[in-house]
Amino acid sequence: MSVLLAADSLELAYGDAPVCRGISIEISEGEIVALIGANGAGKSTTLRAIAGMMTPRAGSIMFAGQDITRLPSHERTMLGIALVPEGRHVFPFLTARENLELGGFKNRRDNAKVRRMIDEIFDVFPRLRERSGQNAGTLSGGEQQMLVLGRAMMSEPKLLCLDEPSLGLAPLLVRDIFQTIKAINKGGTSVLLVEQNARYALETASRGYVLQTGSITASGLCAALAKDTRVREAYLGRAAAKAGAA
Repeated sequence: MSVLLAADSLELAYGDAPVCRGISIEISEGEIVALIGANGAGKSTTLRAIAGMMTPRAGSIMFAGQDITRLPSHERTMLGIALVPEGRHVFPFLTARENLELGGFKNRRDNAKVRRMIDEIFDVFPRLRERSGQNAGTLSGGEQQMLVLGRAMMSEPKLLCLDEPSLGLAPLLVRDIFQTIKAINKGGTSVLLVEQNARYALETASRGYVLQTGSITASGLCAALAKDTRVREAYLGRAAAKAGAA
């Protein structure tokens, strides 16, 4: 598999406050890569830098062979990077369908294609078809998460960056969301997954990185990370760590 995205030695800060340093991440075409860590470790900041919502102090970001380190976010979207931020940021006073139409902005001159793409999203999320004329702000949390995923897919991304997609969802909905992420990946979209539910993240992704206080402390195949005593104790619970040691 060829490398789709390569972030090298990123240093990230908000004003004078450093957040991340020495961040190096690679994602190959067709991969799901997980980024796990505690609150405040720098996971969301790393996603923001990759999506173009902040400029690194140092380091570089290559995407599909192109240097995008200082490219604005809207141009990265056109290249094929989509970000689903934490918190399900829908346009609350627009309908579900109108939210999806905005996601298809780059194809706005091809109404037939946009309609076809929306129908494909509705096939993935039948509940959205039922709620298509309903204002997005009145949807349930799970329905809003489906909507922001669908809206991101409307931009035809090569790389989908997901920030805490399971946050605040009921366990059954969490399972459904992760099944959908796998289906999106099988359709050819690479995924960078930031997720506090480390168990789901490591079961979903093929490779992973562990962030701690702004630095990568471990990386590798998710199967190996799931057996690492430090990872198990810190992110999977002490019971899992004891089971791994037994």
